[in-house]
Amino acid sequence: MAKFKEKNKALKLRRKGESINDIAKKLKVSKSIVSLWCRDISLSPRQIKRLVEKQKIGSYRGRLKFLERVRNKRIKEAARLRKEGLKEIGKLSRRDIFIAGIAMYLSEGTTFPSKEEVSFSNSDPKVILFILKWFEEICGISNDRFAIQIRINKIHKKRIKKVENYWSKLTGIPLSQFTKTILIKVKNKKIYPNHNIYYGTVRVMVHRGTQLRRKINGWIEGLLNLPV
Repeated sequence: MAKFKEKNKALKLRRKGESINDIAKKLKVSKSIVSLWCRDISLSPRQIKRLVEKQKIGSYRGRLKFLERVRNKRIKEAARLRKEGLKEIGKLSRRDIFIAGIAMYLSEGTTFPSKEEVSFSNSDPKVILFILKWFEEICGISNDRFAIQIRINKIHKKRIKKVENYWSKLTGIPLSQFTKTILIKVKNKKIYPNHNIYYGTVRVMVHRGTQLRRKINGWIEGLLNLPV
């Protein structure tokens, strides 16, 4: 189980200029874990100077600068590869969207053999918007046939209305088509650094979707029927 609470504390301490070693000691975790958590946090020259003076090690300044160069190199490489990826995708054709939707449904949609319902779950707003576009433009599903169900940790109980309004506004689906939000009870409460901008997981359901589900089954079979 990931130590979410400790990770959030480590990020705050690192942003204040604390050393990896000191953070590890305070939180009683390994230095390698703290280093992994904080690898994308950039230190200011003032913070680096403070750490150098605190450590009183001649090579420490060079090490910090080296790590900063490595971090900057990683960020630049990630940006370059992202740009290349966007260029390679280019403009999507209707068939591209058709195939992408099938693959996405296979991954996150209901595929139990014993059920013939059509539903899809995800927490990413862009993924939800994509699958709704797929249902509407590829599968011919009208807006009134959608039902939305939200699942979210019970620590967000006081935010239910805000969460429901967020998804309704994003998707264009009226609240009258939302089912009761499900509050998830978990033994270990996950601490989110972005608590107030977390909106749970959405399940998109299609009413009267039996025929569509049978067709989706065929699409999936055809997609996976690759030549040997």
